[in-house]
Amino acid sequence: MIQLENLTKQFGAGTPVVRGVSLRVADGEFLVLIGESGSGKTTTLNMINRLTEPTSGRVLIDGADVRAGDAVSVRRKMGFVFQEVGLFPHMTVGENIGITPRLLGWPANEIEARIHELLSLVQLESAAIVNRFPAQLSGGQRQRVGLARALAARPKIMLMDEPFGALDALIRDELAADYRAIHDKLGLTTILVTHDMTEAFLLADRIAVMRDGALLQVTTPKELAAAPADDFVKRLIEIPRQRAEKLAKAMQSA
Repeated sequence: MIQLENLTKQFGAGTPVVRGVSLRVADGEFLVLIGESGSGKTTTLNMINRLTEPTSGRVLIDGADVRAGDAVSVRRKMGFVFQEVGLFPHMTVGENIGITPRLLGWPANEIEARIHELLSLVQLESAAIVNRFPAQLSGGQRQRVGLARALAARPKIMLMDEPFGALDALIRDELAADYRAIHDKLGLTTILVTHDMTEAFLLADRIAVMRDGALLQVTTPKELAAAPADDFVKRLIEIPRQRAEKLAKAMQSA
């Protein structure tokens, strides 16, 4: 279980970007953090794996404070996928996927087997792609390789920051659905940051809405739609319906 206890982050003398966030994420849960730009979503995510240290409060993983250990060791136990992918351009696909297992001292034959296993899992043809460099891949392929790399060391926790945001709509929806299937198959615990309410409704077990650094509401998609906590949340959840209505009108007039 991931437990956030009164997490606060303030940079310098400014207004805190995260204010007293407390949240529990159960093992196997898919939680989506959603809110406007600047709402504190990414900062909250980064405090979980210690890319950012909290000003106050704690992050507990299975009851243990993440600050009790080495920050690098903490990160290697979690998968992290973000919008820019961040593949090493001078490394092949296989080398990118195998980097964390190599750092952890896995035997070469186990690393090789894991690379091919993961490429199959993310629906890429291993023989055709394993020796390519990132510049030789499409955007969707790069994001799938980034996902494979995040899964390489068999983490139980996946942190995802707008992982599909830079992709074309069709590829984005396909990859999002594929990741949800991987989450279920592997029994992962996932926290995904997005500003897209449609994506949140389609993927999440629960949705946590943030605004101005604070949590406004944490509940299931069905309950969120039925009983939004305030006018801001209500406006947020109306976006998918408004898009659908605009699309229907456009189709009628086409």
